[in-house]
Amino acid sequence: MGNKTNTAKNLFSTNFSWPEDSDFTPPESSVDRPMNKVPDPTDSRVLDLKPVVEKLLKALVETVNASSCVARILPTHGQTYQLFSSVGLPDELLKLGKSLDLNCETCGKGSINRSISSTDLSTCSNRQDCCNVGCQLQSLITSPIESHTTPKYSIGTLTLFFNEPQETFETISKTVLSFTDLLSTIVEHNKLNREARRFDLIAERQNIANEIHDSLAQSLVFARMRTSLLLESLKTQNQLMVTRYANEIDDALESSQKNVRELITDFRCSLDSLGLLHALQSLTEQFRHRNRINLQYINRIAHLELPLEYEIQVFHIVHEALANIASHSEATHARLIVELSSHYYVFTIDDNGSGGCTFTPVEGHYGMMIIRERAQRIGGEISLKSSKGLGTRVQLYFPEPGINWRTD
Repeated sequence: MGNKTNTAKNLFSTNFSWPEDSDFTPPESSVDRPMNKVPDPTDSRVLDLKPVVEKLLKALVETVNASSCVARILPTHGQTYQLFSSVGLPDELLKLGKSLDLNCETCGKGSINRSISSTDLSTCSNRQDCCNVGCQLQSLITSPIESHTTPKYSIGTLTLFFNEPQETFETISKTVLSFTDLLSTIVEHNKLNREARRFDLIAERQNIANEIHDSLAQSLVFARMRTSLLLESLKTQNQLMVTRYANEIDDALESSQKNVRELITDFRCSLDSLGLLHALQSLTEQFRHRNRINLQYINRIAHLELPLEYEIQVFHIVHEALANIASHSEATHARLIVELSSHYYVFTIDDNGSGGCTFTPVEGHYGMMIIRERAQRIGGEISLKSSKGLGTRVQLYFPEPGINWRTD
C-alpha cells in the first residue's frame, strides 16, 4: 500500500507523515455518470400529518373566504373516504363525517366528477331532512385529491363550504387546485416514508440475521460437531481425543461469547440516532481510547444521509477494518478518510503496519471476505492494497444513491 515505511514504531513520533492522499480512482463505468443528489434531510422524516394539513386548510379557508373546510382521505386498500382533517366544522357534524360515506357532498347520492366542481345547495330537494353538512350552507366546492404517482386516481377529496352562493368559482378553483395538489404531495410523501421505514426495519432484521450467521452460528455449528466427536471418544475411552475435543469446544464457546459481546456493541453503535458520521466519530474515539495507535479521522463531507442499510454496512466495514488494524497490523499510525469523489462515497482506512493482508480466507479469520460481502450488499466494492512491511489500505466505495432511493 503506497510507499509507507515501518521503521518508526514509536507512537508518539512527530516525524511520521502519510505520503499520499486517499488516491481514489472511480471505475470506468462511472465516467459521465449523472449526478444524483442525496435528498434534503427534512425529506426523510415521517411527518405528523394532521397538524400540517390543518394549517394548510386554515390558510385555504382564509384565502378563499370559506366558512369551513374538510379533507377526506382514502385509506390504503379502503373503499370509503375517511375524515382526515377539518377547519370550522361543529363537533356534531364532525362525528357524522367520520363514518359517513359521502360520494356526493350534497345528499349522499350520485358520484363526484373527477374534476373540481361547485354546487348550489339551495336546490337540494331533501334540504330539511338531510343530515349532511352541505345542507346547512348555501354552496360548496369539491375537488378530488389526485395521486401524483397514479394519474387520475383519487386518494381523497377536499370540500369547502360557503355561507353564500358562489359567483367567483373560476377564480377560486385555481387556488383550490393548487392546495389540493400540495395536499396530495404531502399525503403521498408521508405514505412513501412509512413504507421506507418498514423496508429499513426489514433490512435491519436481515442484517442482524446475517451477522449472527457470519459469526455466532458458525462457531456454534463447530462446537456441536466437536461435541459429537467428543461423545464418540468417550465411548471408546480415547483420552487423548477427549481432551482435544473438549479444548476445541471450550475455544468455540469462548469465541461465541466474544462474538455475542461484539454483536451487542456493534448494533448499539450502528443504530446511532444522530447518523453515520456521528457513529464513526464515536467509533474512532473508542479506538483511540483502547489502542496505542495514532488514529487520524478526516471527514470531508459536511452532511451525509444514506439509506439505513447503507449506514449499517458502512459502519460495520469501517469497524472491521479498524479491528483488524488493532489486532494484527502492529501499526503505530492509522487514518480514516470520508469523502465524496466523482459521485462516489469513499471510505479509506490506512495503516502503517506489517501489511500482507489479502482477501484469501484463513481458518478462523474471515474479516476481509465478510467486508467485501457487506460492500456488495449496497452495490459497492472493496479495494485492498497491502504489502509486507508497507502497511495496508482498505477502501470502500459505492455510487451516490439516486434521488429516489427511499422509494426505490
